[in-house]
Amino acid sequence: MYAASKPMHILIIHQAFAALDQPGGTRHHELARYLAGRGHRVTVIASPVSYLTGGAAVPARDGSSLAHPPPPTPAAPAGEDDPDSRVTILRAYTYSALHRSFVHRVFSFFSFMVSSFILGLMVRQVDLVWGTSPPIFQGVTAWALARLKRVPFLFEVRDLWPAFAVGVGVLRQPLLIRLSEWLERFLYRHADRLLVNSPGFIQHVRQRGARRIELVPNGADPRMFDPAAKGEEFRQAYGLQGKFVVLYAGAHGMSNDLGVALQAAAQLAGRPEVQIVLLGDGKEKPALQAQAAEMGLTNVSFLPPVPKAQMTQALAAADACLAILKPIPLYATVYPNKVFDYLAAGRPVVLAIDGVMREVVERAEAGVYVPPGDPAALAAAVRRLAADPGLCQRMGFSGRRCVEQEFDRALLADRLAGILEEMRPVEKREPHRHKEN
Repeated sequence: MYAASKPMHILIIHQAFAALDQPGGTRHHELARYLAGRGHRVTVIASPVSYLTGGAAVPARDGSSLAHPPPPTPAAPAGEDDPDSRVTILRAYTYSALHRSFVHRVFSFFSFMVSSFILGLMVRQVDLVWGTSPPIFQGVTAWALARLKRVPFLFEVRDLWPAFAVGVGVLRQPLLIRLSEWLERFLYRHADRLLVNSPGFIQHVRQRGARRIELVPNGADPRMFDPAAKGEEFRQAYGLQGKFVVLYAGAHGMSNDLGVALQAAAQLAGRPEVQIVLLGDGKEKPALQAQAAEMGLTNVSFLPPVPKAQMTQALAAADACLAILKPIPLYATVYPNKVFDYLAAGRPVVLAIDGVMREVVERAEAGVYVPPGDPAALAAAVRRLAADPGLCQRMGFSGRRCVEQEFDRALLADRLAGILEEMRPVEKREPHRHKEN
């Protein structure tokens, strides 16, 4: 039995956590600030190593709060204090060679699993522990802390790991695959509730033992973006004036298939007004830069990652935005965060991802779908958009409206808050004692 009789203290275990003043996915910081706006306390145990860049994460001013607090959360109830005062970020030791190899990455995951557990033991008066995967190993930390503290365990599945790792060829050793699948099923079965961010994940987790499944999809905060902005400062800073800019923003990893974007750029060489801009970082970025140089591509720009708070300018400078993944059937289940940011910014999406994300974009008439792994189709889609500014504007408007109506992060955060508040255990009451005669 659950109740939400008073504010909660929520502990989040999240190695890849990124604040709004850091590059990377900021879903959990945005949600944490919203929960804090409702009066809850949120403690996040995160890595000091950026999951996107492999370098040091931006240090906090005092080790627990943000160095540069973002703008006030629009969804916070009127009259509340700054929600950042109720969000605490703790950094647990993590082996730093994250992007060196698969073995080094596993060392990074295990080091955080152990150190975050030790740090989590020191966090007092917790009402709920929220673990998130991937990496799945931190789910073990969250489960163990929840059981030791005798509070509910919420397990969030952001990617279908290890299935994605097997599909992309990162995880190949049969014994490791079996052990990972056993761990996956263990965590699914032992979660008090299992949270997914895409409807495409529901069947997978249910088949592997998940009991009570909640869907809070990825989304975006439309108040962070101005569809009418042109991003002139960003364009000038990177020599993009007069270009039709196709922007990819995010990780440069094995799954992202950015080599196909380079092949498409080669086919667009006869359109000098078109520039493919790859903004972000990741393990594959040096190889992609070398490949682009070898191909003699002058219509591809590699830009460093920027904090989420600066993505407004980057997306404003784009005429269209690219979302791309390898042609693996399991990727048809995903709702990539970046696509919702593209839509919120009012930019048409060139979508090289099939499945549930394609359904959203096509239903909203907010972009052009191209088959994953097909550089010719990708180049053709870019040509079509570059030749029709009116089409770009209509698609951008439709995408923005879709986010406002269905995927506004404030509405999704409200749904999440309801789930967490339902999970709060009813306080134990002292039994009534009768005086002995």
